[in-house]
Amino acid sequence: MSRQEDTARTRLVTTAALGLSAVLTLAACAPPGSGASDEAGGPTSSVAADGAAPTCGTEDVTLSSYVETGFPLFKELADEFTAQHPNVTFDIREDQFAVLTQNAPRVMVDDPPDLMRLPQVSELAADDLLLDLDGYAGAFGWDEWPSSQLEQMRVDDEGRRGDGPLYAMGLNFSMTGVFYNKELAEQIGMTEPPATLEEFDAFLQEAKDAGLTPAAQFNGGATGGLAFPLQGLMASYGDPAEINSWIYQQPGATIDTPSGLQAAEHLQGWIDAGYFADDINSMDYSTMMSRFIDGRSVFIFNGDWESGNLDEQMAGNVGFFLMPPVEEGGGIGAMSAPLTYGISAKAANPDCAAFFLDWIATNDEARTIAVEIGGSHPMGPADAFMPEVDPDTVTAQTLQAGAAVGDNNGAMDFIANATGSIYAKSWTPNLQKLVAGEQDAAGLLGAVQSDYESQIGG
Repeated sequence: MSRQEDTARTRLVTTAALGLSAVLTLAACAPPGSGASDEAGGPTSSVAADGAAPTCGTEDVTLSSYVETGFPLFKELADEFTAQHPNVTFDIREDQFAVLTQNAPRVMVDDPPDLMRLPQVSELAADDLLLDLDGYAGAFGWDEWPSSQLEQMRVDDEGRRGDGPLYAMGLNFSMTGVFYNKELAEQIGMTEPPATLEEFDAFLQEAKDAGLTPAAQFNGGATGGLAFPLQGLMASYGDPAEINSWIYQQPGATIDTPSGLQAAEHLQGWIDAGYFADDINSMDYSTMMSRFIDGRSVFIFNGDWESGNLDEQMAGNVGFFLMPPVEEGGGIGAMSAPLTYGISAKAANPDCAAFFLDWIATNDEARTIAVEIGGSHPMGPADAFMPEVDPDTVTAQTLQAGAAVGDNNGAMDFIANATGSIYAKSWTPNLQKLVAGEQDAAGLLGAVQSDYESQIGG
């Protein structure tokens, strides 16, 4: 193996992990200086009486950060921020997502960081572990951004998402879809992305008939990667708004719907047809990425956070498309959610943490990093700076796909974020049972809905 290849593999290992799910509960109160409690009892951000936006000042500040391992975006942003603001440094702790999820409530109480990766916020907000950011939103002008950017991070006094105070901010918007190896796709006659699910089914079968692995998909450990194609299929068969209602814990919402069953049955059909690698239930995220980059899989279901990595490691040989609709020209949808970070209610430096989050969304260099490293559309004002992107890259394709989802009003939060434990304790084991033949499509949805109701007290 060449030194260049070895370096590329090392980078792959350090950039491969999964980020999408939840956090649980406990209680806390606001520390001095981080904000006072409002009438509802939640810790709130404090802003100067004149409404001026806070800064990191000129004194030395260390922002403690608890982040997901394997993704370079946060570190790249932190390094650039320190270059522009030398008085601010970062103490970054990293954990695998499953570990972070399990540890989050205890960490928020015992050793609260200034910033923490939090894809699910409702339970932490309800237990006063997160800072209400509405004061910062007004001071920085976040409430003037397109409202759809922030609604997933708002939580009302009933613990339902989509409305109420703002409890987190995103580094960018991530989105899932289907990556494909162009050279392998040509071998099975695929010269452009499929226009319908039926066409996609045919390409999967062609790949299998050609002796290729149609899809190497991670589904091992505590993170069920089959949730990605399942949610894509749900968008093909049903209304993304119904899925969001379930994720946001709206009254009477259920994932066990006729269209949801069609999606789960379609996924089960792919499993039964042998379209996934034989060792899917023991495959982790890093292995999936390694096999795809090595040309051992035609497709993977994954997120645009890998766009920059794939543009570097598979330059010119990777494409992307959203899960196709049932009928050509039909509506499209996709999981599209902020890469969410919250400020602890007991943070030592909440003002500086908020200033950093605002800088990520508004600074030209930070937005360039969000696109080139994160592969996703930055947060921020509708008319904010966007870096030029080579139209021949997969990053350009994922950005275009994200715009199409927005135009179609098809954005969904991740089904793993419906409750603090629904991913690790329900979706993942039930998807693994589906592969093992110990669960069917109807049983999968019924079990998840039962667990959901138990967890939200419904």
